Amino acid sequence: MSPPPAHPKIYHITHVDNLASIIADGALCSDALRIAETKNHTNIGMTAIKQRRLGLPVRCHPETMVGDFVPFYFCPRSVMLYILHCGNHPEITYTAGQRPIVHLQADLLAVVSWAEVNGQRWAFSTSNAGAAYAEFFNTLVRLDRIDWKAVHATDFRDPPIKEGKQAEFLLHERFPWCLVEHVGVIDAAAKAQVTEVLANAAHVPPVTVKTNWYY
Repeated sequence: MSPPPAHPKIYHITHVDNLASIIADGALCSDALRIAETKNHTNIGMTAIKQRRLGLPVRCHPETMVGDFVPFYFCPRSVMLYILHCGNHPEITYTAGQRPIVHLQADLLAVVSWAEVNGQRWAFSTSNAGAAYAEFFNTLVRLDRIDWKAVHATDFRDPPIKEGKQAEFLLHERFPWCLVEHVGVIDAAAKAQVTEVLANAAHVPPVTVKTNWYY
């Protein structure tokens, strides 16, 4: 495996319509918590996989499931975003494409430091955390188990590359909005929309057009 970056970033994708509720809550919530609290949410994921994640254990944290954690990728322009861009996956009801999708970026080391101070469980997987064979770790010294070349690959037609690119960072139950350091959007119109949503937020990260984060 290739060595990890000196300052890894992590990325969560969500529909722009979810931003207002995230800011109001002060955090992104896990699927399990969102279901328990019956929160309204524009779902861009695969329903069957989300259900499966609710029952898949995160083995480095006994009695927790993948769906108990807020998921992030280690790269923008993820495999999942490509699926949304294509808009024809039979297991996804969302078909509006990538334009309404925003990237929420955070700094991995800052998030882990916050989690350690606040006693919040975290982990990462070396592949898609929704797969039964996924490996999980909760120590930064094992970041070398991630295939970083796959994570940063732009061509993921090769199955091992596709699997490695889907490595995930997981934070238990709630990911504080204040840890989001940057919002990436597809174009100027999307930037204006997000900027308006953030206008009255206590924490306002910079919003930038990042066309290279999209397909």
